[in-house]
Amino acid sequence: MATIGFIGLGNMGGPMAINLVKAGHSVKAFDLSQDAIQKVVAEGGQAASSAVEAATGAEFVITMLPAGKHVEGLMVTGDAPLFDVVADGALIIDSSTIDADTAKRVAAIGAERGISFIDAPVSGGVGGAVAGTLAFMVGASEAQFSKAKPILDCMGKNIFHAGDNGAGQVAKACNNMMLAILMTGTCEALNMGIKNGLDPAVLSEIMKQSSGNNWALQVYNPVPGVMEGVPSSNDYQGGFQVDLMFKDLGLAMELSQMSASPTPMGSQARALFNLHKANGNGGLDFSSVLRLYQDQ
Repeated sequence: MATIGFIGLGNMGGPMAINLVKAGHSVKAFDLSQDAIQKVVAEGGQAASSAVEAATGAEFVITMLPAGKHVEGLMVTGDAPLFDVVADGALIIDSSTIDADTAKRVAAIGAERGISFIDAPVSGGVGGAVAGTLAFMVGASEAQFSKAKPILDCMGKNIFHAGDNGAGQVAKACNNMMLAILMTGTCEALNMGIKNGLDPAVLSEIMKQSSGNNWALQVYNPVPGVMEGVPSSNDYQGGFQVDLMFKDLGLAMELSQMSASPTPMGSQARALFNLHKANGNGGLDFSSVLRLYQDQ
C-alpha cells in the first residue's frame, strides 16, 4: 500500500480520494475547503494543512484542480511549488482537465529536474467517481503508466494509455466535445418528439433500440422523470456542470485551432452551451441544455 498526497477534493476529487482510502492506501488530503477535507478524514484519510504537507514524503501525488494555471502554479510557478518538495522517485498524477500544452510543459520541466509528472484526466462523472468506475486517459511514458496503473485501478475500471505527456488531455478534449455534441443532439430530438405529442420515455426507448442510440439515452437521460438517479430527475443538481462543459469545449476549440482540425459541430455545441450558460444556468448539470430547446 502506498502513501498518497491528494490535492483537490471537489465533487470528483473527494470520492476519488475516499476510494484510495478504502483500497487501503494512506491518503494525506488537502483542499481549500475544510469540509471537503473532513469528508475524507471521516473515511480514514489524514488531513493535510497545505498542498506542500500533502505532497511531502508521498510516493504518489494526485491533483484535481480547475485549470492549467492552477496546475502550473502549484507545481512550478507558485509561492511553494511542489516540484521543490516531492520525494525522489515520487510520481505526480494530474487528473485535472487542462490544456495539453500546459500538461506537456509541466511534464518537461519536471523531467529536467528528475520528477515524473503525468496527465490522467477522467471521464465518468460524479457517479463514476463515487463508484470507482471512472475512465482514465493517461499521457505518460510506458514506465510511468505501469507505475500509475495500480493506483488508478483503485479509482476507475477503464485505464487507457493514450500516449506520451499531453495525450491524455487531447483524448479528454475529444471525448468531451463528442459528449457535448451527443447531448445537444439528444435534447434536440427528444424535444421535437415531446412537442409533437410523444411520451419522452417511449421515444427514448425507441431510440435506444434504434440507430439513434447513445450514452445520453442509455445512462443520462436529459428529460426529468424518464430515468432515476440522474441529474435531470433531481432538478439538474449534481453531475457535470454547464460551466465545466463550456470550459472543456473551450479547450477543444483551442486544440482544433492549433491543429487545423475542423470542428463545426463542436463549435455549434459550444455556442449552445454558451447561450445556456448566459441564461444563468452555469451551475446546473449539462443535461439541462434541454431547457434551451424548451424555452424556444
